[in-house]
Order: sequence, then structure tokens, then C-alpha cells
Amino acid sequence: MKKLKFTLIVLMIAFAGAASAQVSLGVKGGVNMSNFYGDEVTQNNPKVGFNAGIAADFALHPDMSIQSGLFFTTKGFKFDSNVLDFSENLMYLQIPVHFAYKVTVTPGTRIFFHGGPYVAYGVGGKTKVDLGELGNASDDVFGDGVGQYKRFDTGLGIGVGTEFGPFLVDLGWDMGLLNISNATNGNVKNQNAYLSVGYMF
Repeated sequence: MKKLKFTLIVLMIAFAGAASAQVSLGVKGGVNMSNFYGDEVTQNNPKVGFNAGIAADFALHPDMSIQSGLFFTTKGFKFDSNVLDFSENLMYLQIPVHFAYKVTVTPGTRIFFHGGPYVAYGVGGKTKVDLGELGNASDDVFGDGVGQYKRFDTGLGIGVGTEFGPFLVDLGWDMGLLNISNATNGNVKNQNAYLSVGYMF
């Protein structure tokens, strides 16, 4: 609960500071490499997914800004063995609020470093089990069941990217801070690395 309150306070301060800033909008998308971490997590493999959405850059200074937006992003993990293939595919709507510092390298090219909190809400996804000759099974990944997950998530992210005029490339990593497991003694959290490209109008 303390982590959630801290995240909400940071978000309110960031949006208050960005309200009077110059805003640039764009589109951004790319590939994810996600996994879980926590006490319940053993022998999991990263799962490839994607992210896509609307990016917003609130300029506070020529070299500083608040980067945010609304993104559809996939997370989860997979487990492969000789007996079965198991994967959990979590789909979120995510809002990051990152402070960014930009360094001019050449005219029209800047490197930027960014970090800050994010909030996310699960909008869909499936737990899938491939039993080979025995067939396949799937179930909704979000819900109140012990094997399902809570929809709300929040965490921290960091990243580095490059702006080439209106184009950008961004490499980042998000670490979830909330336990999304419904199990009584469960401890499962999201983590996700991403590589995205974008265009700012």
C-alpha cells in the first residue's frame, strides 16, 4: 500500500508539472521480453511480446521533459519441457510517467535518459497449456482464482534512447513492485525489457 501511495503522489506531481509544458504527441511500438520474478517463480523462461501506443513528451526545458503516454503491452512468461509447453500471456494498458534528460550529440540528434513510475491495468490474456497429443487447454489469466492474477500493477522503469529528428529508438526495462498473485502466500511480480521505435509529430 505504501508503494501504491508513493506512485500516485509521484504521478500527481508529474502531471501538475507537465500541465503547463509544451506537448509533443507521437506513436511508438516495439518488441518486449518479459518474465516474472518472486518466491513462486522457478524455471521460467522469458516470453516475447510487443508494445504499441500513443507517446507524449511534455517539454519542461530544452534538455528536460516528462515522457508519458498510453500503451498496450504484453507481459508474462513461458515454460517448456518434454511433457508440456506452458505460457501465461498478460495484456495491459500501461501509463508511464518518466523524467527524461536529453543530451545533444549532433544537430538533430539527441541521446535521452529516462526513468520513473508506471501504472498498468490488465485488460485480457490467457494461460495456455500444450499437452502434445493430449490436446490444449486455456483459461483467463486475470480473475479471483488462485491460479489467476490481479489486474492492477505498478512499478518503476528506466531506459535510454536516441532521437533522430522526429524519429526515436528507445531501450528500457520495467520492474513491477506489486504482488499480482492471488495465492495466500504468493509473491509474483512483473518484469519486462523492451525495444521500441517511434515518431513524434
